Amino acid sequence: MAAMFAMKARAGALAVAAIAAAASLALPSAAVAQQKGAAVGKGEQFFPVLVYRTGAYGPNGTPWANGYVDYLKLVNAQGGINGVKITFEECETGYATDRSVECYERLKSRPNATVFQPLSTGATFAITDKAPTDKIPLITAGYGRSESVEGEVFPWNFPLLGTYGTAADVLVQHLGKLNGGVDKLKGKKIALIYHDSPYGKEPIPLLTERSKLHGFQFTTIPVTHPGVEQKAAWLQIRQLRPDYVILWGWGVMNSTAIREAVATGFPRDRMFGGWWSGAEPDVTPVGADAKGYNAMAFQHGAGRAKVHEDILKLVHSKGQGTGPADEVGSVLYTRGLISAVLAVEGVRQAQLRYGVRPLTGEEVRYGLENLNIDAKRIDALGLTGVIRPLATNCRDHEGSRFARVQTWDGAKWGFSSDWYEADSQIIKPMIRDAADRYTSEKKLTRRSCEAEMAAATKAAPAAAPAKAPAAKK
Repeated sequence: MAAMFAMKARAGALAVAAIAAAASLALPSAAVAQQKGAAVGKGEQFFPVLVYRTGAYGPNGTPWANGYVDYLKLVNAQGGINGVKITFEECETGYATDRSVECYERLKSRPNATVFQPLSTGATFAITDKAPTDKIPLITAGYGRSESVEGEVFPWNFPLLGTYGTAADVLVQHLGKLNGGVDKLKGKKIALIYHDSPYGKEPIPLLTERSKLHGFQFTTIPVTHPGVEQKAAWLQIRQLRPDYVILWGWGVMNSTAIREAVATGFPRDRMFGGWWSGAEPDVTPVGADAKGYNAMAFQHGAGRAKVHEDILKLVHSKGQGTGPADEVGSVLYTRGLISAVLAVEGVRQAQLRYGVRPLTGEEVRYGLENLNIDAKRIDALGLTGVIRPLATNCRDHEGSRFARVQTWDGAKWGFSSDWYEADSQIIKPMIRDAADRYTSEKKLTRRSCEAEMAAATKAAPAAAPAKAPAAKK
């Protein structure tokens, strides 16, 4: 079972380095596998792109991959990362852990390999143990190991913008608010229908802890991959008669669950999905019966922001879009785009220290550990209203712990709650304990952020590295 959530903050936490005043982004024409006519050279920043466009999870993995790649193309169309061009190569994983590891092993040795983003918690578990040796960071925005926010134990993992611990905690807060406070959940029945995988098991420790604190009955019901057979699970729901069903699914499992809820007579307005159970492919196959279904989100719902318009203008209008233009702005497309933004901003931040040139994965790790994407930077990126500010440091590799609830009205997603922040008093001890178990299991020693800062200060060169050019709008 996957371990848990956010970090144990200590006195003397490191100050966050200021973000790059960055120039604009972009990428040249690319191919689905290797960019057409673009060999990966030492003068370019190489982005390995692990995707799954095929198989049971292809309908959900494809828009994410399209958003990720389109943003890289946008960065190059605007001049690169402070002038450094991006190259990339896709590798199809089919959402299989073994194939994800094969892709990782094949692409990690490319010059200037920047960061891996597998979009798979199972693959994240497998690659986590390899990253410290290979010295290439791993971004798992909104997924992965919840305890990897603990930078002193997981120096190469960056679960930016929210973990499953954050999502589950916020969801309990929301259910509490619907009932007049979390203490009013006492005696309620809450069932979790989850993908029987490391991903699906991630929220269980937090929900179990919350059930003990607030006195609600918590039942877990696993569903076997890929999730098309759920008759037995919903028979349990019929017998249990829970007040709420939490759906922690992916791909076809989500639409299947909503269909089974209809057949069982369970109200969709009392169903709440995790944020990987709340996109267009999850509800549109069900039609009008999905109306009222709720899901978590750490970003805006469907709709276009300035960055989407930039992509349409500078990428799609030139015939270089990765997928259909009408997909731009959808939930999973935007989530892939955000994941690419985080990687590119990590490179920008690292350039402030190491100079404007292609960087190694180890150098990019410094940038990811010193992100400060504030409201001004979000606006410059064209992401206003899409994400909240985030800041990372040596100990905190999550950077932001906010989420909200969205509801499907039969045609589009709309927000049905304000932002909630995960409760650190509950999450931090769980994170600390899980991280301690990991260090014991792997026979590791925690990093000392204070010692690293002192050593870095002592070894600092007399002359500062070359500064990045002033940002363009």
